[in-house]
Amino acid sequence: MRILYGVVGEGMGHALRSRVVLEYLLAEGHEVLVVVSGRAHRFLSGRFEGRDRIQIVEIHGLTLQYGENALNITDSVLTNLGQMPAGLKKNIETYRLMVDSRFKPEAVITDFESWAHLYGVRHRLPVISIDNMQIINRCKHDPAIVGKKKSIDFRIAKLAVKVKIPRAYHYLITSFFYPTVKKKRTTLVSPILRDEVLQAKRAPKDHVLVYQTSSSNTELVPALRQLPGTFRVYGMGREGVEGNVTLCPFSETGFLNDLAGARAVISGGGFTLLGEALHLKIPILSCPVAGQFEQVMNARYVAHSGFGQWVERIDADAVRQFLGSLDQFAAPLAAYRAQDNSMLYDCLGELLRRIAKDEPAPLALDSAAMGKWLPKAERKALKRGG
Repeated sequence: MRILYGVVGEGMGHALRSRVVLEYLLAEGHEVLVVVSGRAHRFLSGRFEGRDRIQIVEIHGLTLQYGENALNITDSVLTNLGQMPAGLKKNIETYRLMVDSRFKPEAVITDFESWAHLYGVRHRLPVISIDNMQIINRCKHDPAIVGKKKSIDFRIAKLAVKVKIPRAYHYLITSFFYPTVKKKRTTLVSPILRDEVLQAKRAPKDHVLVYQTSSSNTELVPALRQLPGTFRVYGMGREGVEGNVTLCPFSETGFLNDLAGARAVISGGGFTLLGEALHLKIPILSCPVAGQFEQVMNARYVAHSGFGQWVERIDADAVRQFLGSLDQFAAPLAAYRAQDNSMLYDCLGELLRRIAKDEPAPLALDSAAMGKWLPKAERKALKRGG
């Protein structure tokens, strides 16, 4: 099957998990054209250079600006407005190339990327959504996570996610928490993990791994230097040793080695690292980027599930308290159901087979999952214990 695959370029998590899915599609004999922006384009181009049956095409995507570990909405809007004329021209050119090319997609897969989704809708192609964001809109959440009256941040995030990838053939949602699915054509699967993570051997050492999405958190390193122990920090945009803090350059191998050996992880609320840390049973202190509710939700679920703690601001006291409480997270982490990618592959394979047979979008999949939509009668029966 010929598949158009869209990957959002903001953050590396989308690119890392998309690489896993793309490898599966190629192994199954599909032909794939990938549209992707930003750092994700450079990463995927390098990974699949010279490979058969896959093309990587760069498009323009939106970017986010940060300051002091918070989303700077004003700067983000101004930056994207400034880039819009050139970006729009580039995307129109890419669309024309797609229309004129010999590659005629039979299906679209999107990891929260709008260009491929819009192409699919425009050409009446079935669109499969694979991401973690749709859980905000398509599942029912505990009031402890979203607030009894549902916070304004949750409502805004829900609306943004809802309008981003509407009317998909099916939504495959990767997650490490599994709330009730409330919408049809929705399936929850375990986090997508790189082979390197699945093969990693847990060997705890003395260091704490720290990852920041943005280098704008200027208070982080000074706070860590006040504490005993050693910290290996990624994402600050510089290298060197500052006391007990080692600032590390981006390296998949180095990062994974440090992750497998970490006694604890300090991170934002980004989904990919949280899923990898949980797979390796590592306690987490999550400090989500302010203004990004998806990260806040992930962080709250980490604490709600007993896998670690979450804080709104990283300082020496917060880290000291967390590191002094690691034993309390051992039992919940031991009970966490670590999985490989088989569940995702089974669900995606079923969807592609249905599309090949020109079947209508299934309300629920036959394949095993961590959660799926159920008819009202079945939901009632489950509540009764029947």
